Amino acid sequence: MLVLGIDPGIANTGWGVVDFVGQKFRPVCYGVIKTDPKDKLEHRISIIAESVSQIAEKYQAQHISMEDIFFAKNEVSAIGVAKVIGAIIYAASLKGIEVSLFTPLQIKMAVTGYGKAEKKQIQEMVRIFLNLEKIPRPDHAADALSAAVCFCNTSATTGRLGFIK
Repeated sequence: MLVLGIDPGIANTGWGVVDFVGQKFRPVCYGVIKTDPKDKLEHRISIIAESVSQIAEKYQAQHISMEDIFFAKNEVSAIGVAKVIGAIIYAASLKGIEVSLFTPLQIKMAVTGYGKAEKKQIQEMVRIFLNLEKIPRPDHAADALSAAVCFCNTSATTGRLGFIK
């Protein structure tokens, strides 16, 4: 299954495509969508949603896994990120791609087995799962890959337990 992981943000939206077959991970590609802070918010959101749509199409993503907003210290940026999440969900729905949202805690648990894992621990586990020589850079791309790994690990577990048919 080809899973597109997303780390949503206004300035930088991380993305990463992972192929998950037979309990094995294979990294396909990853990167970051950057927007210009001088542009209007609506334009930036549009660029992100369109870019995610193009990436999903290019790599034939079968599912999108995205980090959800759990807690935000800055309400203004949280609202912007929430708008990005909504735009991505809408763009995915137009392509018939299902989206799963995970809190940071859920991602940490699925990737490291520890809900209070530090960022470096998560990145190192992503590197190990994907059999990469180095931790993926930039951080937003590594975070996106962790969202993809989270979905794969979660769906594999629920499938083995009989929750997914």
